[in-house]
Parts: sequence; C-alpha cells; structure tokens
Amino acid sequence: MTTTRWLRLLVPLAVMCGIWLAVDIRGLEYAYIPPKSRLENTQALQALQRNAVRQYDVWGKMLTVPGKALQDADPRLTPHNGAVEITEDLLALGRRTLYKESFGNEVFLTDIVGIIDGPLKLKGILKAIADLKGQGTDNLQVELDKDITVGGKTFRKGDKIATGFDVAKGAHTPVGVTFRYVEGRTKLGVSCMACHATVNRDTGNIVEGAPNSDLNLGLLLALAPNSAAYFTHTDVSKLVDYVKDQNRTVINSKGKAEPLPDPDMLEKAVDDNLVKWVPGSFDTTVDMISDVTQIPDMFTKGGHPYSWSGFGLAGGFNGLSTFGNNVHAQNTDTLSQTEVSEVLLGIDKEVYAGTILQNASSPKFRYSPSSGLKPTQFFNKLDPNPGTPGVNEVIKTPNFPKVSPIAPNGLYISSPGFKAGEQVNAMSAYQNTIRPPEAPAKNADAKTIRLGAEVFKKAQCITCHAGDYFTNNRILPVDKVGTEPARANAFHRTEKDFGEALFYSPDTPVPIPPDARVVKVPMGHIDPKQIELGFGHNQSGGGYKVKGLIGLRWSAPYLHDGGVAVGPELSQVGLSETLMKGIKPDPYNSLKAMVDRRLRQQVIDANRKDSRLRDTHITGQGHEFWVDDGTGFTKEQQDALVQYLLSLKMK
Repeated sequence: MTTTRWLRLLVPLAVMCGIWLAVDIRGLEYAYIPPKSRLENTQALQALQRNAVRQYDVWGKMLTVPGKALQDADPRLTPHNGAVEITEDLLALGRRTLYKESFGNEVFLTDIVGIIDGPLKLKGILKAIADLKGQGTDNLQVELDKDITVGGKTFRKGDKIATGFDVAKGAHTPVGVTFRYVEGRTKLGVSCMACHATVNRDTGNIVEGAPNSDLNLGLLLALAPNSAAYFTHTDVSKLVDYVKDQNRTVINSKGKAEPLPDPDMLEKAVDDNLVKWVPGSFDTTVDMISDVTQIPDMFTKGGHPYSWSGFGLAGGFNGLSTFGNNVHAQNTDTLSQTEVSEVLLGIDKEVYAGTILQNASSPKFRYSPSSGLKPTQFFNKLDPNPGTPGVNEVIKTPNFPKVSPIAPNGLYISSPGFKAGEQVNAMSAYQNTIRPPEAPAKNADAKTIRLGAEVFKKAQCITCHAGDYFTNNRILPVDKVGTEPARANAFHRTEKDFGEALFYSPDTPVPIPPDARVVKVPMGHIDPKQIELGFGHNQSGGGYKVKGLIGLRWSAPYLHDGGVAVGPELSQVGLSETLMKGIKPDPYNSLKAMVDRRLRQQVIDANRKDSRLRDTHITGQGHEFWVDDGTGFTKEQQDALVQYLLSLKMK
C-alpha cells in the first residue's frame, strides 16, 4: 500500500480515536449523527412552548392541554396512567438514540456472530471510507481480506463487496454503524439508522426515515464465522437434521442428554440461505422460516398499526413503540429468545443457547459441551446484562416469560440509567416528526396531479388508503390481500403463551426495582379480530396492514414482501434484475407495476424463476387492484395516478 493510501486510511482512524478520547470513561464508543445541514428532509419539530401547550401520548392516545395545566391537576396525565410528555428533550433523545444506540448489540454481532472476524474486516471498512476522499456513498464497496466460499459462491481476497452501508459526505463512519472500543478491541454494532436512513447519491446528504434499500445484511452475516447464530431466521426448521455426533450432548432443562447440531453443517446451511436474501431486506421473525421482509420507512405518523402484519397495534404511540422495541429486543440478539425457545420454537433452552454459542467468534463466548456446564450456566457467567436473556440491554416485562401484544418475546429494550421504555418512546416521538423530502414528481405538473387525484378516487383506492395518511389503519386478512402468506402468519406461535399486556409506569427506573408499579396497557379500544390477524392467532392465517402512502418515492420496491420491483428500464423486471444486480428499483416504474396487470405479471414471472426468491418467499403477487385498460383506464390516467402517488405529502 502506498504512503498516500495509508494516510487516507489513518484519517478516519485518527478522527475516531479523537472522538473516543473525548467521551467519558463509561465506554469508548462512537456513532455518526449528521448535523441538520446534512439532512435532505425536514422534521416537523414544532416548538413545544410550555406556556402554550403540553403534548402527551397516553398509550397511543394523543392529548394536548394548555401549558398552565399541571400534571397533578389532570389524572390522565400522570406516569402512573402511562402518560409520556412529548418535549424537546424527548425528541432530542429520540434522534440521538436512533443514530447512536445499539443497546449493546456489539457483543452479539462482534463477539458471537463475528461480523468483522471473517473476510470483512474493520480495516477494510475504514479503508473504503478513506478511498471516498470525503465524498458520500449510498453503497460502500469494501475489499475482502481473504478467500471464502459461501452459498456456493467464491469470493477472493481483494474482491469488493457491496455492503449497502451509507456514508454521508464528509463523514468518517457509516450511518447507523456503532463502534465501541472495549476489552482491547473495537467492536461493531448497529443502530436503527443503519436500516432507516440513506444517502442521496446526488447530494451526499442523508434522507432520514428512508429505508436503506441496498443494505446487504444477508451477505454480511453469511461472511461471518458464526452466522449460524441466526439459524432461526433462515429455513433451518429442524436442528435434529444437522446432528452428526449423537455423543456431543448437553444436559437439557429436563435433565436429559440431548445432542447439539454439528457446527460446520449448520453453518453451511445457514450461509446457503443468507446469501439468498435480497439487499434491503431482513428476516425479522424467529419462526424458522426464511421469509425476509423489506426494510420499512420511518414516515410513521398516522400509519398505525405497524409492521407488515400490523402486530404493532398496542402500546405507546399507537403501537409504534411495540414495533420499535422488537428490533433490538428480538432481532439483533437471538439469545434473547432463550427462555421462550421451548414455547415458540420447540427447542429446549439449553440446546438453543448451546447451538448459538458453540461456534462463537470470540473464544470467551464459545461454548464447549466438554466444559461440564450447561450452556445457560456458561453464558450467565459472561452476560453483560445480568438477569435478562441475551446480551442486549433489555428488561423483562412484568409477566415474563409470558409474551404479549406489546412484547412478542416478553422483553423490552431499556438501558440502565434511563426509565422503563423511555428510549423507545423517544424514538417513536421523533419518528413521527420525520417528513420525506419534497421533490417534484417525474414530468408532473399541477394538471396531471389533479387528474391523478381524480383517478385515485375513481379507482376506489381511497376505500382503503383514506385520510391524511392514506390508510384506514386496518389489518386485512391475508386471503383478501392475496400476497405471499408466510409473513402474515409469522407470529402465530406466540398464541401458545400469550399473556396480558403489562408494563411499568413510565417513571420506573432501570434496572427495575422490586416494588415497581405495574400498569395495564389499555386494549379495550382494539378490535380483538385485529389482534388475531396481526399475530396470526386462532388459525386466522394472519393478515397484512393497509400501508400508508407517504414517501413512496423513497421506499421502492413495493408490497409486503418487497417483490414489486422494476428498474429504470421497463425491461428490468423483478428483484433478480434490480436489487440483486445492484440496480435500485425505479419508483415510477415499480408503482406502475402495482397497478398495471401485464407489467406486474412480468415481475411475478421473473421472481418465480429465481430459486433465491422462491426460497425466501418473495413473489410480488397480490393486491390486485388494477388501473389499466382492463378496468377502463387510459395510459394518461394511469400515468397521472402514479405521478399523484409520488407527490403525496404528509400534513
């Protein structure tokens, strides 16, 4: 490497070291938070004048009262009733948390999975950033450190892979990637904005709330030495199929010897599935079915219920806090399922923990059956967050190990030193302020937009996509929507141990004291049938929420499986010809495929030909509400509708 290239590499290293030295002794850590001048979009941060009004969220019900109204003068607005006051400080905490807070997942991703211990190394990431010379990118290309074969594909040392990491202009680390220096090494984790912000390649600025549509999570995990820790997110349905040595056993929770799967066999099986994941997607459920879901946007105001199935329908901010909690309480640390693995997965907790830890990247966390310890005993000696399952900073809900409508695995992310749920509520409050950038629609004028609005009504799109946020806030049965059914039913196993929605008073400190006040989360306003559909209970098959239509310009591809994708050229149909080739779907053409049956059929046919998409349950089918010549609409009307949809703004 030349002296110049070394100097470029040292620049981000020096910057990070300077930042680390500036922080307090609690932990040397850093994550990039963009200044407001680096944002492409704006936030509706109305000044909360305390002498004018005070705003509260009370389990999803928004209340605004005169500033002179004291909390103790209105019994609705006390923490004991679940009231969360929305202040400038809360919004600032929310933004800070979204960018910086990993809730400790550096331990899982680095020490257990080994995200930077395979051919992808930290030095390679920093070198790639240095090579940008201060220019931003929406897809950081990083050289691999050694040869590797995963999923039947061989990568050579020096090959560059598309990570999907976004680096803002002038930044020295990727958006949403956290760095923590501890125990003599730098550990890498992720915050929410690794998935929910992107860089506008034309300006180098950040679009808050836009999904990172090319984040290559499947490949990044597959390259790690212990990607098998994510086996529950793949199509590994039976661990017994991977047992090679019947004598390599652990003592399970019932006192009986039970074999562990062979680490190498399981690793290969998981890698083979992970490399099939479409960039911009992640398998967010632990149902042992590979049903990856498109990363959603954060233009959340008015868009409840949340998630593809709408399971985020109860709790703070109309269920947004429930949805946000699930990311770190479940998805970034599979060990968090240890105490409920028997109920939800049919796997004894000792076998479950042993499977995840037996090939841990760090020797410190690597479990061996010959240790004489049960896997949970071994882990409990190392647990950075003692007393709770997994390594992330979580608390147990009051009726744990019961799961509930606000915590599908019974856990809630909350860091020591904060109040129970405070960070999650802060993130929800801030998300509801984010507005997508306003950009003129492609070739659109006011006349075209007016025509599009008329077509929107005439085609009866408004039947479901109604109101200020273009949703009726309902979950529809999967057979009515007609999309691929796997995701709709992904939470159905929670019915086996579904408990009451209980939490703590919002003024409860973390760690939770023994005498903490327990609060019942209101559920009476929620239709029980909607809960059934959101979680797939009572053999309902589950459902899909009616998506709001704000920010469509930034959220292609479309549909609940993210399968409706068309590139800048109409010949680029399906995910195989777009994201899986490094081509971003074109919002206009992809939306056209949502309403044009012939173009959609081309998309579906292309998706079905690709075994990677078949194996991850992506088709692009369903939502068959056509606006084309088959339903009596002209090409001009169809074009106007698409232009109108791309122009929608949040009020």
